[in-house]
Amino acid sequence: MARCEELQVSGYERCSRALDDNRGKTVFVYFTGSKSADGRSWCPDCEQAEPIVREALKNIPAGAVFIYCQVGDRSYLRSWW
Repeated sequence: MARCEELQVSGYERCSRALDDNRGKTVFVYFTGSKSADGRSWCPDCEQAEPIVREALKNIPAGAVFIYCQVGDRSYLRSWW
């Protein structure tokens, strides 16, 4: 049985909505570069961190919410800098 509910979202608006929908709960958010059709992120740091984050989920409080938020592709993120 899962210790937490996992929500997978893409982008700011959906992440913000997921946070609003879970107000009052313990929420953890993981931001990661979006993945391609082969399931790999363009962000090497995100690829390295994901197994560690997944392992840490075993230790979060029961009933918590884990939001897995894909932030976009590399060109989208670069447009913010």
